[in-house]
Amino acid sequence: VSTPASKEETKTTACSGTGGDTEKEQQEAMEHIDEVQNEIDRLNEQASEEILKVEQKYNKLHQPFFQKRSELIAKIPNFWVTTFVNHPQVSALFGEEDEEALHYLTRVEVTEFEDIKSGYRIDFYFDENPYFENKVLAKEFHLNESGDPSSKSTEIKWKSGKDLMKSSRKRQHEEPESFFTWFTDHSDAGADELGEVIEDDIWSNPLHYYLVPVMDDEEGEGEEDDDDDD
Repeated sequence: VSTPASKEETKTTACSGTGGDTEKEQQEAMEHIDEVQNEIDRLNEQASEEILKVEQKYNKLHQPFFQKRSELIAKIPNFWVTTFVNHPQVSALFGEEDEEALHYLTRVEVTEFEDIKSGYRIDFYFDENPYFENKVLAKEFHLNESGDPSSKSTEIKWKSGKDLMKSSRKRQHEEPESFFTWFTDHSDAGADELGEVIEDDIWSNPLHYYLVPVMDDEEGEGEEDDDDDD
């Protein structure tokens, strides 16, 4: 004759059954979460592709306006060197010799590669100057399919006795950076902050930085007027 199960045995069995059901429910929930996450990831990929197409479209639409802006900027002497000097991150790299050489800078162009995602090029156009033979100095930033960054730049053809890189190296213990050391440095393209600043910040609205001192003066005058009124 079988003995009826005790209350404790019955309770333990019930708890075990409940625990098993809970584990099963959790497992099913995790599987469903994974399925939903896959859908979210798929939509994110689709969104990235569509955003890229929009960026490519508007990159082409921007070009005639960039060209027109460059033509107008060419009418303002020393526009680009003033713009760079007024930008705190860029001016931090400038020595006196850099600034003197960049007074011959007449035009800057930033060109994103057609697919947008693989990189961009910055072209610096110069008038005849006492420092180097080049009319154009270009630096390119590339991102390969694996996402690895790299960069390359035009070889600077320095005139005799005018190599600003040599003078920069002599004072390297004091000023390890200069515009031209940045231009020729390809050791860590992924951390090239100056290239990103020129592409993302300055190129989008160079007039803003050209006018920085003027804007500061106007704000100062406004504050003085307020003080006089008081």
